[in-house]
Parts: sequence; C-alpha cells; structure tokens
Amino acid sequence: MNMVLVMELACHMMKLKPTRKNQKGIPNDTQGYFDLSKMLLLSNPNKFLQDMINYDKEHIPESTVKKVNTILNMPTFSLESVAATSQALVGIVKWSMAMMKFHELLKIVNPKKAKVAEMNERLAVTRAGLADKRRKLKEVEEKMAKLNASYQENVDKERSLVSQIESCEKKLERASKIISGLAGEDIRWTETVKTLGSKFEYLIGNCLVAAGMVAYSGPFTAQFRADLESLWVKKISELGVKVEEGVSMKDILEDPVQTKTWTAASLPNDNLSIENAIIMFKSRRWPLMIDP
Repeated sequence: MNMVLVMELACHMMKLKPTRKNQKGIPNDTQGYFDLSKMLLLSNPNKFLQDMINYDKEHIPESTVKKVNTILNMPTFSLESVAATSQALVGIVKWSMAMMKFHELLKIVNPKKAKVAEMNERLAVTRAGLADKRRKLKEVEEKMAKLNASYQENVDKERSLVSQIESCEKKLERASKIISGLAGEDIRWTETVKTLGSKFEYLIGNCLVAAGMVAYSGPFTAQFRADLESLWVKKISELGVKVEEGVSMKDILEDPVQTKTWTAASLPNDNLSIENAIIMFKSRRWPLMIDP
C-alpha cells in the first residue's frame, strides 16, 4: 500500500493524471496512479531524476499541494513504513516533503520578497532624489566657493585701500608738519623770488660775462680777471644788453655746497683758487691755466 501511495505522490508532484481507465480497465483511482507512474516515471529513472532536480518548486499549484499533503499526513503513511517497503522510495518521499516545506516557506518568504522589492523601488526613488539633492548641493557649494573667493578678493582690496589711506594720511600729516615748519621761510623765499625776478632781465648779460671768463681768463691773475670783467660789463652795456654792475663769474657759476666740498679737500679759500676750480669744472674740453 505504501508503494502505491508513493507512486501516487510522485504523480501528483509531476502533475500526472491517469486516464479514466487504464489498460486493464481499472478505474481512475490509486491503482491508476501506480500504473501511470510505472509507465511514465519508473520506465526512465534518469529522466525522472532530472525532472526532480529541475522541478519548478517556486510555482507548485495549490491543488497539487493539497493532494500531496493529504498523502503525507495520512496516519498510516510515514518514512519508516515506506523504508520498510522499499529504500528506493524513501528518496521520493523525502523530496516531496522537502518540496512541501519549501512551498510553506515561500508563503512566508514571498511576501517578504515582495516587500523587499517594494522597498528597493522606494530606495531607488530615494537614491535618485538623493543624487539630485547632491547635485544641487554641489552647485550650491561651487557657487559658495566662488562667492567666498570674490569675498576674499574684496577683503584684500579693502585692506589694500585701507593701507593706502593710512599711508596717505601719514604723508599728509608729515607734509602738514613740513609746511608748518617751513612757514617761517615764506618771507625769505618771497624776497628771493623778488631778487631773482629783478635779476632775470640781467640774465643774458651776466651769462656773457661768466662764459667769457670761463673761455679766456684761465691764464690770467686775479687783478687782470677783475679788469676783464669790468671791461666786458661796460662793453655789453654799450651794446644795449642789460648787465648787472659788478657782476663776476663767481657770482653766476659758484655752487656754495660744491665750494665747501672743495675747501674741505684742501682747496685754498681765496677767490682766485675758487675761480680756477669753477673754470676747470665748467670747461667743455680742458682749460689753459697757470697755477699761481
């Protein structure tokens, strides 16, 4: 009996149904499943094994589950009783039990899979939203970086301008002190301007005297030089050119600061020696002079 039940179990698992009557005229009952299994399953054991390996366990019809569980739950049906009949049938029973357990587990797992799929879809949407937010955040960060760079540039400009303003204020303060300190020179400068203004009209004549002395008076003594200057002043006046009375080459060409340098270097402080030095420095090539 257990063998017949196992064969029926195998037929249910493989979704095989006997014809209404078998070749012996037996009606469609347990014996019919037994004959069908011998004819289609046991006749080709290798194919039967391969069908068991490739069995679509994730899509077992409920009708098949109900029929198989009916057999497995029979009080008289057990692995021990099947083993007592045939060890070869134990594998089929264990495989059928495993398929039923797997089917029951799918009832728990499939909703979870569906939930996981739903959550994955939500996660994909969330990740897409997150990617969009990150892109926008990156744009904002880049804009902030540009603004910070511009801000820092303006801060540096402000510091530079403040530094320039402070420098200008210090310069103005020093200039104001200098102007205040030179306020006493105003009278002297005014008098100097008047003096220079009055002497401007004598500039041409005075320069003629000074130029003549540099060019021609080198070999002569101090007295002869003085006589030459007096003679030239008189002649220039007769020619209608204004010239200052008593003007001398020393008055026109002497640089008091340079003269101090010469005298500090042991040049005698008399008019002749100073005139000789002026002639030497003002000559374009070389002077002709006789050292006294």
